[in-house]
Amino acid sequence: MKADITVLGGDGIGPEVTREGVRAVEKIAQRYGHTFNFDAQDFGGVAIDRHDDPLPAATLHSCLAADAILLGAIGGPKWSAPDAKLRPETGLLKLRKELGVYANLRPVAVHPALADSTTLKPEVVRGVDLVFVRELTGGIYFGAKTRTPTAASDLCSYSAAEVERVTRVAGRLAQARRRKLTSIDKANVLDTSRLWREVVTRVMQSEFPDVAVEHILVDAAAMHLIRRPVDFDVIVTENMFGDILTDEASMLAGSLGLSPSASLGDGKRGLYEPIHGSAPDIAGKGIANPVGTILSAALLLRHSLGLEAEARAIEQAVATALTQGLRTADIAAGGKSVSTTEAGAAICELIV
Repeated sequence: MKADITVLGGDGIGPEVTREGVRAVEKIAQRYGHTFNFDAQDFGGVAIDRHDDPLPAATLHSCLAADAILLGAIGGPKWSAPDAKLRPETGLLKLRKELGVYANLRPVAVHPALADSTTLKPEVVRGVDLVFVRELTGGIYFGAKTRTPTAASDLCSYSAAEVERVTRVAGRLAQARRRKLTSIDKANVLDTSRLWREVVTRVMQSEFPDVAVEHILVDAAAMHLIRRPVDFDVIVTENMFGDILTDEASMLAGSLGLSPSASLGDGKRGLYEPIHGSAPDIAGKGIANPVGTILSAALLLRHSLGLEAEARAIEQAVATALTQGLRTADIAAGGKSVSTTEAGAAICELIV
């Protein structure tokens, strides 16, 4: 197979972890006889500094022409001042809209070797294997905004069509897994959530009658994710709730650095990135965990390129490395840790 992959290193530790993701994909190309062309482009804060635009035209053109996009992370204190005219996050929101990637998949699975590495009791997290499907291009992040010196507002709105399409993604995923879907909303307070619940119920009953559906309010869901996480299979929710809850859920696995994501639309092209931020406090120190990015690369192979065996090869290499004791600083729990590049090299060695 031949494929074009745009690489957006971004800011902070982004370039460090994307290098390891690219290295894993290059090993797959070598091992399985594929040709992958990588196009590195500026994005986020670094693009503001160099081009006065978080999403330069050349970067957007490359992304729209690519088969898939691998992203590291963006943002940092340098670009987050209250009076900042340009913010890296506006580039990310625009990129999601331009790509039409409305469904964000965030799997959370606890590796057996790391059950003791989380802040929860091992018996609570052992066996956790869930996937969030977060609606990504609607809701409060994209609504009309107003700001005066004494007041501000952010409009949250959803159409039935937006809820229907992300529900179908979640429904198909649930059918392929354990046939259980949890929908999270705030229907006791918000009209957008009442619409959300009504649409999810209608779509699931008419199109996925073999999937059991549970509705949970977002505040209760935050509690249940900590109290009984093993009970969840596929979770679908709106943009802001999903943003918050997936960061919470990532700690079930032991670290933000372990969690990948895939942002998908109606076509094959997707945007793949770890769920962590740019972590400017550790940028350049060589201690960032590349596992989330490497697993995001596996999702890229699976969802955009249709290479299931190759995706599994990366995932198995990561699992083997963790079983053998590979630990970066975030999961070392006081023990010896390896660097970002050492972790990436060890995983690549295990790709067969």
